[in-house]
Amino acid sequence: MQRHPGGKVEKMYNFDVERPSTVAEAAAAMGREEAQPISGGQTLIPTLKARLAAPSVLVSLGGIEEMKGLSMADGQLSVGGGTTHAVVAREAAAHYPALAGLAARIGDPAVRNRGTLGGSVANNDPSACYPAAVLGSGATVVTNQREIAADDYFLGMFETALDEGEIVTAVKFPVPQVAHYEKMIQPASRFPLVAVFVAKFADGVRVAVTGASNNGVFRWRDAEAALSADFSEGALSGLKVDGSEMISDLHGTGAYRAHLTAVMTKRAVAAIG
Repeated sequence: MQRHPGGKVEKMYNFDVERPSTVAEAAAAMGREEAQPISGGQTLIPTLKARLAAPSVLVSLGGIEEMKGLSMADGQLSVGGGTTHAVVAREAAAHYPALAGLAARIGDPAVRNRGTLGGSVANNDPSACYPAAVLGSGATVVTNQREIAADDYFLGMFETALDEGEIVTAVKFPVPQVAHYEKMIQPASRFPLVAVFVAKFADGVRVAVTGASNNGVFRWRDAEAALSADFSEGALSGLKVDGSEMISDLHGTGAYRAHLTAVMTKRAVAAIG
């Protein structure tokens, strides 16, 4: 139960919890009416506490071992959807340092040891870190039903191409020649106020921005074109992002976030060297 200001006590609503041990079992459980998956719970639990969601069934994905771990093959790093940020920070370092560095700076130790890649990607919070790595890497989101290219996956704030009951089982990251994630942290939440993931591949550069736009994570195409022609800070001189679609709140205006986008991109390029 919860005690509200003024002394009012309100009981928690009832819900069932399913604990499948395989993806197939999880998919079957998701077929129940008003079922909702829960992995690390770093987004869902606060949502439930705020009564912004009231599922009748929670399907816990934490016990599905086939959705955990990392593997490297054919130039791609595959990360299971149930893999925690802490594991990615530790085990991706040898294969994809920029991804490991991103994971190491998510939240605090408690969040990193509970939160998962799949949960972050499935929720597509406009200020989440992983969507920038997925889009910036040109990754592929693997579900229990299909594979979805990153460019087709992120549709808007808290919106993805996932169908009802579809589960993110893994993400396949093509490993670039060099990459870096530059993040301006909002101190209270430790979410990025604005963050940029820059990845340089043999055929060009991808730049993904998170924390800035009302439409969620996005690619900064002008910066990509400039950096693909000349990978240097100077190539970004004079480039600006339209602030009209940027988030504006007590932490910063849309114009400020547009400005930070350019600053963070330049810092990412400088960090790569």
